[in-house]
Amino acid sequence: MDQEKLDSVIGKGSKIKGEINAQGGVKLDGKVVGNINITGQFIAGKDAEVKGNVNCLEAIIGGRISGNVTAQRKVELKKGARVIGDIICRGLIIEDGVFFEGSCKMGEKKGQ
Repeated sequence: MDQEKLDSVIGKGSKIKGEINAQGGVKLDGKVVGNINITGQFIAGKDAEVKGNVNCLEAIIGGRISGNVTAQRKVELKKGARVIGDIICRGLIIEDGVFFEGSCKMGEKKGQ
C-alpha cells in the first residue's frame, strides 16, 4: 500500500478521549478512546491503541483496535496487530502474527 500524505500525527504517549474527525491522512502512535473518522489513510503504529470505530479511506494497522474498521479501499494488518471487531473494506491483507477476532465483509459499496 502506498504511503499517502500524512496531515496529522498523534505521537506515542498521547491519550485522547473523544471523537477524532480529520481531513487527510493520520498516523497514530498514542491511545484514543472514541471513534476516528478521517478522509485519508489511517496508520496505527505498533504502539497505537484505539477503543472505538475507525472510518477511513484505507488503513495500515500495526497496533490494537477494539472496534469496527471501515475503509473505502484496503485494510492491511501488520505483524503484531490485534483487532477485535468487524472489518468492512474492498481488500484485506493479513500478515502472519496478527490476531483478528471478528468478521470481514469485502466488496464495493453502493454509490462509490
